[in-house]
Amino acid sequence: MFFRALKLLKELCDEEVVKHCLAVSEYAYELSLIIKNNGYDVDTKLVKVGALLHDIGRSKTHTIEHGIIGGIILEEYGFPKEIVLIAERHIGAGLTKKEALNFGLPYKDYIPITLEEKIVAHADNLIFGNKRVEIDKVIEKFKNRGATRETILRILKLNDEINSLCKDKSSCFI
Repeated sequence: MFFRALKLLKELCDEEVVKHCLAVSEYAYELSLIIKNNGYDVDTKLVKVGALLHDIGRSKTHTIEHGIIGGIILEEYGFPKEIVLIAERHIGAGLTKKEALNFGLPYKDYIPITLEEKIVAHADNLIFGNKRVEIDKVIEKFKNRGATRETILRILKLNDEINSLCKDKSSCFI
């Protein structure tokens, strides 16, 4: 499924989006392997493909709506619901119903629920372009974009949750 996903991504998206998605996929996959090796039940293949396709909606828009549009595209191409949900729920550390409504999105929760969704959202937060950054840079970026205190705290909570799944905390800082 990975090569089918990569082919579609390259057909629909510009080169910078493809590079970003490849970097997020690589980082998310590495995190998922560490977490799996620490005894947690995580589908590493789902993480790898879901991370690769998380920004496919950017083929149509670079607005916050790209997650939902990505989900629609993935449904149209017959990808499993788990991958559709990764695309829909990857923005920051997700969006609540209220936040979705404020952004003009359909009224529903877009908060990552599964471990796979959380790993992809977290990895996406820590990749700027195709480079890995520290959480402080992520928080700074979201503050500069006017993120609420609730959003910032949710991003930090997700960061802490993912890091807590690593026996050696430094092993999540690949």
